[in-house]
Amino acid sequence: MAKEGSIVVVDDNKGILTALQMLLSATFRNVITLSSPNNLIYTLQREKIDMVLLDMNFTSGLNNGNEGLFWLKEIKKHAPSVHVVLFTAYAEIDLAVRGIKEGASDFIVKPWDNDKLLTVLTGIMNKRKSVPKQKKEENCTVDFFWGDSPAMQRVRSYIEKVAKTDATILITGENGTGKGLLANEIHRLSLRNKAPMVHVDMGAITETLFESELFGHVKGAFTDARTDRTGKFEEANNGSLFLDEIGNLSYQLQSKLLTAIQQRSIVRVGSNQLIPVSARLICATNQNLQDMVSKSLFREDLLYRINTIHVEIPPLRERPKDIVPLAEQFIQKYATRYNRDVQVLTKEAKAKLTAHSWDGNIRELEHTMEKAVIICESETLGEDDFHLARKKESATITSVSTLEEMEKIMIQKSMDKQHGNLSAVASELGISRQTLYNKMKKYEL
Repeated sequence: MAKEGSIVVVDDNKGILTALQMLLSATFRNVITLSSPNNLIYTLQREKIDMVLLDMNFTSGLNNGNEGLFWLKEIKKHAPSVHVVLFTAYAEIDLAVRGIKEGASDFIVKPWDNDKLLTVLTGIMNKRKSVPKQKKEENCTVDFFWGDSPAMQRVRSYIEKVAKTDATILITGENGTGKGLLANEIHRLSLRNKAPMVHVDMGAITETLFESELFGHVKGAFTDARTDRTGKFEEANNGSLFLDEIGNLSYQLQSKLLTAIQQRSIVRVGSNQLIPVSARLICATNQNLQDMVSKSLFREDLLYRINTIHVEIPPLRERPKDIVPLAEQFIQKYATRYNRDVQVLTKEAKAKLTAHSWDGNIRELEHTMEKAVIICESETLGEDDFHLARKKESATITSVSTLEEMEKIMIQKSMDKQHGNLSAVASELGISRQTLYNKMKKYEL
């Protein structure tokens, strides 16, 4: 068989470099070994390289894998077409999974098996030759999943009736239940589906940029306003405007949003011109807005405006019949994305997934399936391929090993105590709501 392709091996262990030089030279046309990643980018720019086999750690005493992730990003920035396979110790598999999410093609666990290593590398080379660049992302999206549970069928019947109207809809439900996906489905079923649906994460907008983001601004309105800018309301004109996490909006900004909704018009920052807008409003939150109203944290008049139609998405634990079908959709999605041959869940695996509480709902299930697809080495996923998190209540500060874990637990405990009221949580923890929101994103709370 003719030798094909060029590979760079980066590892600080000279014994490993020598062994891989001998092994890979029988398969690859060109094998380059580097004991440090410092010259890696230069090598990629000078040579025609197809693949990099990259170690995760290079500095003595450091074994957190961050160096490998850093160099992975550098490779993808300077040579995005080059495939990267991560070389990792068994204890770093979670980092390797994170690396695949950030663009690595696969990972090899040390100590490696020669036949398996060659199978992985040559498999990537063959796919590089035969698969069009854009095919990898085809059919990777998962549409809104209604399922067969009675609760979701009631939601479906309700949505199909109201979607074709222009009524404002409020979607509530726990984190990870698919509120954003349902909003997309409402827009798809609406009479406005030929126009855009604009998504706004209300918790991620700072107070100083709120008006500019939603209403736009004119050139010179403030220091960095170098050109006119269209706001989200105008972008969604004749379409739908989805305001996610609306419960995170401060009381002061709620009045500005209410004015725009009532007048069906906006004024760009720095202008006096009234601009009419026609956007169907869809809002979502995981908080109890009526409870927030009683505590003067949310405007009652705004709640009336956004709550013409109220839809509650039930948590996944209340619809166990939907767990396996959803899991199978995610298997298909990530098997396509990561070029895996995983196809089947065993009977035992289905039972394990169905019995789990899924406190993180569909988001947790999707993350679990993605990780399992990446790590699985066969076409079948068994019960041992899933390492499911324990219930949040079982976590204690005495059992954590890092400051980040402790911080996550403290935030979760405060959220439970305050029943999801983020303003109260931020106040209790002594941080701003924006900082709290960023940390919730980081820890997937």
